[in-house]
Amino acid sequence: MQIALFTEQILNGLQLGVMLFLMAAGLTLIFGVMGLINLAHGSLYMVGAFACAAVAAATGSFWLGLVASLAAAAAAGAIVEILVIRRLYEREHLDQVLATFALILVFSEGTRWLFGSFPLYLDIPVLLQGTVPLPGGSRYQLYRLAIIGVGIAVAVGLFLLISRTRLGMRIRAGESDREMIGALGVDIRTLYTVVFALGAALAGLAGAMVGALQSVQVGMGEPVLILAFVVIVIGGIGSIKGALVGALLVGLVDTMGRFLLPQVFGIFMDPSQAGLVGGALASMLIYIVMAVILAVRPQGLFPAMKG
Repeated sequence: MQIALFTEQILNGLQLGVMLFLMAAGLTLIFGVMGLINLAHGSLYMVGAFACAAVAAATGSFWLGLVASLAAAAAAGAIVEILVIRRLYEREHLDQVLATFALILVFSEGTRWLFGSFPLYLDIPVLLQGTVPLPGGSRYQLYRLAIIGVGIAVAVGLFLLISRTRLGMRIRAGESDREMIGALGVDIRTLYTVVFALGAALAGLAGAMVGALQSVQVGMGEPVLILAFVVIVIGGIGSIKGALVGALLVGLVDTMGRFLLPQVFGIFMDPSQAGLVGGALASMLIYIVMAVILAVRPQGLFPAMKG
């Protein structure tokens, strides 16, 4: 096996993992603090991608588009929280699922009305269009390395925010006992809106950055949302550390499974059949890993501490 190809797949797995972390971090924060199941989180990912593509096309600057993705997703998240989500906190999870599923339809049709049904395309910024050498003689796309770097920076920033700031203290207190912090004078409604907007901004950032690697289109957030739920179940609901570890695990397992399994089956099967069997098993691999982890640790790898 070529070292360069193996290294490239590892980096692809890390890139997928940090993108999933940006999605899962906001999702797990929202559930941990608010106890809310938000199926519309993938729509905020889509909002960020479309905002970035539209602003980049209008201004010629990817960086302005990136800022717009954060602002648009955060604003959409805050508006949704105030107008819709705020009425769901005391409702059953089934009500939350139905309401946020309806939001998926609203966002999808609204985006289709604004931008049409055809996909949009984002150009990688000139600064990040090059490649870097890998061990073994091949080269790897600089932009993908930048995504990995941004994901690591966001993880460090979230850790510092949660552990070292007053807002983080309130978020941690909200996870443990929301009634108590309300009784101590914290405006719980404002805290919920801020947390929801923060989670939405992270999803929008992920959508904008991935939008330069693939087309920006209606419905692009739903497949990623499924993987993000797998991540937070594996990592532990409400845990940022768990979201990071779970995202990297899912990214690496999914990427390396798709790379290695067809080769393994190719040892004793026809190459075309090995590709079919290996690809089918690879698509199930992350769910098998999730089932094994839950059998051993039902609350995930790093469950958030309560009480």
